[in-house]
Amino acid sequence: MHVVSEVRSLFRRLLGWVRPTRITPTTPPLTFVDGEGRDVELRPYRTDDFEALVAMYDGFDPTQRAQGTPPIGVEAIRSWLNDILGGANVVAVYGGRIVGHISFVPDGTDRHELAIFVHQEFQGAGIGTKLMAAGLGHARQQGVRYVWLTVEVGKRDIQRLYTRAGFAVVNPMGAVHRMSRTL
Repeated sequence: MHVVSEVRSLFRRLLGWVRPTRITPTTPPLTFVDGEGRDVELRPYRTDDFEALVAMYDGFDPTQRAQGTPPIGVEAIRSWLNDILGGANVVAVYGGRIVGHISFVPDGTDRHELAIFVHQEFQGAGIGTKLMAAGLGHARQQGVRYVWLTVEVGKRDIQRLYTRAGFAVVNPMGAVHRMSRTL
């Protein structure tokens, strides 16, 4: 059975390379079945989610960190979350556990920086794509109009996700690209 799910996942990835689908903003809450057959709920972040979000990031594989985030260590994670939870946020929940998070952090210029993470045990099953769509829809609903992000040059898969979500490269120089879009 495990081999079948791996073959399905590989097929979906190959199909995505050949025929990538556009990610369209949707408004949470919503529930969907991911590529592994799990019922995943996407909903706006609530303050009582804080410790569950800390737990997700504490279990995050340090090799998958991007530009120093998420930080390592519970206290550093709590401090970082206190800094980024001021804008629109959506979480992905499976079995009562937060497995993904997207955040739109106000940068003080009427723009918002996007950060998205899916726990490594849940990657490759379509959760990031759905989380991106729900996050963009929720951010738009909350009045966010301009979103930007930075992405490391070598991370082609995540760059494709951002492009499918309507982001365009605005600064292709150096080891990190800046991408943005309007909502």
